[in-house]
Order: sequence, then C-alpha cells, then structure tokens
Amino acid sequence: MNVLNIPTALSVARKDIKIFLKERGTLLYLFVVPIVFILAFSGVSGVESAPKKEAITLPVVNLDSGSEESQTLLDALNQDGSIQCELYDEAKAEALLEKGTIKRVLTIPANYGSDLQSGHAVTLHLANASDASFTKSEAVHRVVSGVAADLSLQSQLISSFRQMSDMQAMISPEEQAFTTEIIIEQAQSQFERSRTEPLLGLVESWPEHLQEKDEQETNPLNVYIPGFTVLFIFLTAQTTAQSLYEEKKMGSFRRLLAAPISKPTILLGKVVPNFITGLTQIIVLFGTGVFVLPLLGLDSMALGNDPLALVVVSLTILLCSTGLGVLISGIARTEAQISGVSQVVLWIFGFAAIWMDQIGSISPFDVISKLIPHTWANGAFLDLFVRGQGLADIVPSVLVLLGFTLAFFAIGLWRFDYR
Repeated sequence: MNVLNIPTALSVARKDIKIFLKERGTLLYLFVVPIVFILAFSGVSGVESAPKKEAITLPVVNLDSGSEESQTLLDALNQDGSIQCELYDEAKAEALLEKGTIKRVLTIPANYGSDLQSGHAVTLHLANASDASFTKSEAVHRVVSGVAADLSLQSQLISSFRQMSDMQAMISPEEQAFTTEIIIEQAQSQFERSRTEPLLGLVESWPEHLQEKDEQETNPLNVYIPGFTVLFIFLTAQTTAQSLYEEKKMGSFRRLLAAPISKPTILLGKVVPNFITGLTQIIVLFGTGVFVLPLLGLDSMALGNDPLALVVVSLTILLCSTGLGVLISGIARTEAQISGVSQVVLWIFGFAAIWMDQIGSISPFDVISKLIPHTWANGAFLDLFVRGQGLADIVPSVLVLLGFTLAFFAIGLWRFDYR
C-alpha cells in the first residue's frame, strides 16, 4: 500500500513534535546558538573606528589601452587621490559586476585617443552594480566628471592651437595673420565651447529597478543574517537524519509498517516536524534581525520588497534541507556516520557559501560554489534583501534549489532502509 494519508502523517508528526519539544539540548542548538551567532556578529560589526578617508577602488576597462590619451586619463584619475583605478578585462569585469563582486566599472571606449585628437566627442561609461553604494558612486561620478572636464578643455585648446599652427605653417612670420590677441581670443572661445560641447563626456548607468532609488548604503546585516539563517536551516538536515535513524534504531518503523500505514505516509510524518522547525528558525532569526537588534541600538535588517518571494524562497530552502536530511539518513548506516557527515559537510558548505561568493575573481571556486545548494539559497536572499529584486528575479535560484531537492529525495528514498 503506497497511498499517502495526510491525516495519519500529521498524527505521526504531532507525536514527534511533542518529543522534540522535550529535547532542551536540541532546542538550544537550533534556536539559541543561531541567535548568539547573529548577536555576536552584529556587535562586532557594529563597533566602528573613526572613519578614514580611503581611496575608492574603481575598476576600469580600457578598450584603447595603446593610446597615450587613455593613459593620461588614468593618471589624472589616480592623481586626484579620491579613487584608485584597477584595470580589468572587459568580459571579466562584466561578469564580476553582474555577480556583485565589484560595484562599478568605468569603460574607456575604443578609439578614445584618435577621436580626441580629431575633435570628435567621446563618452565614458560608468556602470554600477545593483547593490553599489549611491554615496560612493556619486563621489566617483564627480571625480570622473571633473577630470573629464579638465581633459576636455585641454584637448580643445590644443586642437585650437594646432589648427592655427597648421594654418600659419606655410606663411612667413611677416605675413602671419594670428597675433597674440587673436590666439587669446581663440583660446577663450574654446574654453566657452568646452563648457557647452565637451569633447569628453561621462554617462552613468544603474540597473533599471534602482533608477529612482533613494541614496543608501548596503546594510551588512542584510547579507550576513540571511547567510547564517541558511547555514542553520541546512543544519536541521542533521536533525532530520538523526530522527529517522532513531526510529529505525528503536524499531518504530517496523511497528508502523505492521500497521495499515504506507511508507510515504510514515516518511512524511517523520520529516514534517523538522520542516516546521526550520520554518520556526527562519521566523526567529529574521525576527531577531528586524525587531531585536534595534532594541540593542544596532541596525535593523530589511526583508526586501516582495513578501511572496520571501515565502517562496524560504519554503524552497526548507524543502531542500529536508531532502538533504533524507539523503543523509539514506546513505549513512550508523549514528556516527550521520553525525560525521552532517557536521563536516553542512558546516563547510554553509560557511563556504557565505564567503566563497566574496572571492574577487572567476576561478574554480566559483564553479564549485554553484554545486552547493547553500550558494543558491544565499543568492536568492541577497537578490531580495540587498538588490531589491522580486519573485521573477529569483526564479532561477528557486528552480535550481528544487532540482537539488528532487535529487536529494530521489537518492535518499532509493537508499532508505526502513529496517
């Protein structure tokens, strides 16, 4: 009999929940420890030293790297002292900007030098990531605009003098038509033109959903609280695996199988309590970030602009964690194996997903991170809390997590031994 009986499964789950609530050590591990993590980290990150004036790193893609003019621009930007240019390959810069590893990119177009020399208008492009600081981006914009204006004036004056020099090259000194007064007048004319028709301009772009967003700084709690939440949600997979093992150890599965209850009903009843535990964890941890931290004088985390997307992501992560618990219980044969596999894999995966995304290069680590469900869970939360995106934007992450979930359940059920 393989018919799934929901009421019977809930009865099995209700019994397990009562047992779970009596386990004070488990409650401490699943709820108090995560809150202590968040409070400790928030306290450390909330202590800031006196602000230091540091140069803002500005990634630059120089598509005209062979020209003297582009090097002059880079030197002028670095000499300002407010920003420090770092050269990037175009494809790499675009990938890192999309990922959010770098926050802005200045692109110097191809033929930059030749266009300036010929008097053609040139436009620089400053692209910002969705979670870039508006304050820092505005500072970079002002510096680049100022340098561009100075170089534009310089280029136009040089162009003006070069034109007059060419016109007089074949004329004897006695017959030259341009006096000092005429040269000064021409220079003033070019100065006025540089204000209204600059040769070198700057265009700044933001992702569409941030075009009208108020100036704000990214709250680090919006990054690390979801990261720790994902870590501890997946740690409930160990609780799921241990619960299933205990049932096998005590012979509960054999007794239940002797009753008119299907295997899917039994298994559902066993995983529901841990699903509820994970859901409670999310509520408690996010509630701590939103309501408790402000009471302690710290910042409050934001939960994004799309409540439905938050619910969908949370439920998907819980399903994935539950499936991972079934997988562990299916492949581990002893309690020691369950504990060892869970502690090593889940903690390593959890912390790797939090910090591997901060590696500032495209490397094998970036590929490896995509094989960890925690990475997709963290990415979905960051899309909601940091980048201000909605349900449509996190669909790819949700689909990948569902793929992990199906794989975990399929392998776990295939290897699961009810004896």
